[in-house]
Amino acid sequence: MPRRDLAALPKAHLHLHFTGSMRVETVREMAAEHRLRLPSALDPGSYPPELSAADERGWFRFQRLYDAARHCVRGEAEMRRIVREAAADDGAEGSRWLELQVDPTSYAPFVGGITPAIEIVLDEARAVSRDARRNGSAQVAIVVAASRVRHPLEARTLARLAAHHAGDGPGEVVGFGLSNDERRGATADFAPAFRIAERAGLLLTPHAGELLGPTAVETTVEAIGPQRLGHGVRSVEDPRVLDLVVERGIGLEVCPGSNVSLGVYPEAGAVPLRRLVDAGAQVALGADDPLLFGSRLVDQYETARDLGLDDAALADLARASFAMSRAPQEVRRRAEADVDAWLAQDPGDGSGS
Repeated sequence: MPRRDLAALPKAHLHLHFTGSMRVETVREMAAEHRLRLPSALDPGSYPPELSAADERGWFRFQRLYDAARHCVRGEAEMRRIVREAAADDGAEGSRWLELQVDPTSYAPFVGGITPAIEIVLDEARAVSRDARRNGSAQVAIVVAASRVRHPLEARTLARLAAHHAGDGPGEVVGFGLSNDERRGATADFAPAFRIAERAGLLLTPHAGELLGPTAVETTVEAIGPQRLGHGVRSVEDPRVLDLVVERGIGLEVCPGSNVSLGVYPEAGAVPLRRLVDAGAQVALGADDPLLFGSRLVDQYETARDLGLDDAALADLARASFAMSRAPQEVRRRAEADVDAWLAQDPGDGSGS
């Protein structure tokens, strides 16, 4: 049966990590250049790696692979390459707008500090965004993310850096997040950093509700007051918490491929995307870390289709991704019109996916 081409559906990508966005071929080239040995899980015969972070040992293995890839990034040219390739790969999948999440701390030693690190990323994001329509790339904005495994004072430093570069357009910082193992650190300790970001008008989008359940979602909502949650999928386990998320209009960045790869759910069919949508939650699909999970943005839409969402529902997810974003109004208006056009076409006109 003919189906509309999901790569042709205009969408925004709101949950993609800087290192995790890398092409595995790029990581291998960087490792070879710096004479670094990558874990065997990133070798061609073993890729993509089998992962599960349902326990501490599993998370350690995931983090080890992530760190190994991140250690290959050792200078400005490589940082720019990551932004450029992420924009190109997203554009090839119909993404018009990408909010790329970056913790500049890891790259700072190679470029002279966290300020040059974020400025390099922003400069390349502006460059690729200027050429986006001609090259078919996504326009790129940045979410600065602190890490739960570092001291909350470091999060405040990053929040001030993010606030200094705050804006609403491509090549600017549009949000502030909190990532890494959500089982580490006390969420409330990071609230002062989010207040700094909030005063600067930044979108607040911490991770919560993937490795931990609905209590972590509620704690994060009450302590931080986010507009979006990275993941948040496990809010379905407590109707009261799910109602809280829906009533406050908090967007959820749902990443089915990540959920399965990290062992949160045993298979894609168990991801409660339909339950979230049916409850009235605002959902945008994200790929999280394609480098390690072996699935990109269109794969998440294909999973949603396999879960029983028809093309009208998939179009609604695409619309929600723009509504939840900080994309400029012009980008949103054009995308809305093109989503309508995608849905209006005869499925037989597309190549399917």
